[in-house]
Amino acid sequence: MNPQRKRIPKIEPFKHRVEVDPKFFDKSWKKLDDAIREIYNHNASGLSFEELYRTAYNMVLHKHGGRLYDKLAENLKGHLREMGKLVEAAQGGLFLEELQRRWADHIKALQMIRDILMYMDRTFIPSSKKTPVFEHGLELWRDIVVRSPKIHGRLVDTLLELIHRERMGEMINRGLMRNTTKMLMELGSSVYQDDFERPFLEVSASFYSGESQQCIERCDCGEYLKNAEKRLAEESERVSLYMDAKTADKIANVVDKEMLSNHMQRLFVMENSGLVNMLINDKHEDLTRMYDLFKRVPDGHSTIRSLMASHVKETGKILVTDPERLRDPVDFVQRLLNEKDKYDEIVSVSFSNDKTFQNALNASFEYFINLNNRSPEFISLYVDDKLRKGVKGAANEEDIETVLDKVMMLFRYLQEKDVFEKYYKQHLAKRLLSGKTSSDEAERNMLVKLKTECGYQFTSKLESMFTDLRTSQDTMQSFYANLAGDADVPTISVQILTTGSWPTQPCATCNLPPEILGVSEQFRAHYLGTHNGRRLTWQTNMGNADIKATFGERKHELNVSTYQMCVLMLFNSTDSLTYKEIEQATAIPPVDLKRCLQSLACVKGKNVLRKEPMSKDISDSDAFHFNDKFSSKLVKVKIGTVVAQKESEPEKQETRHRVEEDRKPQIEAAIVRIMKSRRVLDHNSIVTEVTKQLQARFLPNPVVIKKRIESLIEREFLERDKVDRKLYRYLA
Repeated sequence: MNPQRKRIPKIEPFKHRVEVDPKFFDKSWKKLDDAIREIYNHNASGLSFEELYRTAYNMVLHKHGGRLYDKLAENLKGHLREMGKLVEAAQGGLFLEELQRRWADHIKALQMIRDILMYMDRTFIPSSKKTPVFEHGLELWRDIVVRSPKIHGRLVDTLLELIHRERMGEMINRGLMRNTTKMLMELGSSVYQDDFERPFLEVSASFYSGESQQCIERCDCGEYLKNAEKRLAEESERVSLYMDAKTADKIANVVDKEMLSNHMQRLFVMENSGLVNMLINDKHEDLTRMYDLFKRVPDGHSTIRSLMASHVKETGKILVTDPERLRDPVDFVQRLLNEKDKYDEIVSVSFSNDKTFQNALNASFEYFINLNNRSPEFISLYVDDKLRKGVKGAANEEDIETVLDKVMMLFRYLQEKDVFEKYYKQHLAKRLLSGKTSSDEAERNMLVKLKTECGYQFTSKLESMFTDLRTSQDTMQSFYANLAGDADVPTISVQILTTGSWPTQPCATCNLPPEILGVSEQFRAHYLGTHNGRRLTWQTNMGNADIKATFGERKHELNVSTYQMCVLMLFNSTDSLTYKEIEQATAIPPVDLKRCLQSLACVKGKNVLRKEPMSKDISDSDAFHFNDKFSSKLVKVKIGTVVAQKESEPEKQETRHRVEEDRKPQIEAAIVRIMKSRRVLDHNSIVTEVTKQLQARFLPNPVVIKKRIESLIEREFLERDKVDRKLYRYLA
């Protein structure tokens, strides 16, 4: 059987012809034309939009879409020409108002026409790739009205004139401006940019170029920056009120260029008001304004940074090289701290705590602090002063802590931290041995800060000094517990110092008075009896004593150094002695003896001895007499030793020599570590690596590194390459 074939339905055209009225288009268009005229004449209320829509629908349906589109364009052009003539005729301030009125009429009419021709918009226009009705109406408005030869130039000039008047302080109709620029934006971004924005930016550049030139001639830097800030704010507000938001950055760039960038160098170096003047006089508000404004300018911040760093280096250099300032180390360091506080506040408050500015400031301080090779000594003396006397005005430990934190900032800038360590050890030793520390807690906090900054090796010997003092207390308790003696025996307190931990130097032991010598020998026997294999050496230059003295009928208790005690005890058996007799009897080194006698005979209010002849300096021919007329309101009188706060030149050279000697093994150890890991290395690379490893403590001299390499070669740790003499090889 054959399968039944499936029938496919077929749609065929009408067999009869459909007759269309030959005047259909003309009649239909006449109806639409009349309606559009009524719409533009504000008489749309009587129109039947449903009927008009059906008419347009039928015209498109009957393939008259192209003719309808063309007729519409001609119609709109006619209406727009009439509108253009009305706008042209408007005079003065009525020009923009008339333009806005006609624009509003046109937009309203276009919306109605678009609704009537919606079917054409949806079907015919996409298929024929024509511009939709509403957008076409906007293009015709642009070409016939806005860009009319008699309107275009006048429109742009009017807008720019109103903006100029507003810049000069006049009130303008901002609503009208907003509506006009909005019209240009609705006509397309290119219309807004070409017909308004571009000429607006050009005129603005000219305006601000002239204003900035006038302003810079009559204003100082601070006033000029205030004006620039004000103008930027005004332009930002102007854009937000009646311009496209994208114009904001463009007009800001114009103001930045004309008012800031073009005059940057002149503003920064302006005499009596520029950047340096602001820094000197702490003009935080002006500096903040400068920082914020020049953030917008290429190289603005880098230029400010560079000028600030140069100024800080210059003023710092004057500070650290001024001979007058170097006379008082404490004042010297206090001035450094004041400068640091001043610029830290500027960076924090005015420069938004900008890390790049902080880094520039740190580099500047590091530069000038290391110009003075006595900076490590002076910083140590400052700490010594604060830990002895306490901080003036400090209410508690926190205030001392704050000062120590600030000092640590200066310490970080030091390139020769090992030199600071030498001096700090000396000053700490004197404080601990004399008991002249204001706070044990502060002393330990300072050690913790140094340990955190430089590591355990830096503070290990300093910490052992505290350990020695605790051990000494236990030793003295044991000594007196075992001492069965006379109550009249002088009481002594001995501090046992570990050699190597304390900055002691070999010194000739002076001749102690017999009363002290006996109990000293008893202590020696006790200590050596309990500690085998040790040796005791008296450091008489570091001790002190309390002695009772009678001047006529007045009794006083004198606090003196060990050397001063030895001198005064001589006057128990005589009333007068010559310098030579004192020197021979005590065996005190001449330099120390003269200082000792100066403090006993030449200091007003402390002169327990009389000197002949009377003068400030001590000579070998002087004679000294017991001053039985000495009197003081205090029962306890402290007689200090006349010493220089700073080191003398020979002492300074000695300290420097010790530092250089201590550096040698550190440099050699670094070289060996590097060569052990690298095996073969050229000379310049060794110098670079050693400097990198040791810069936390000091900056090694390349000449010294070369000498240490030579020494290691002699001791067969290294050898030179047989071919390339600049290469070194590690010998296992």
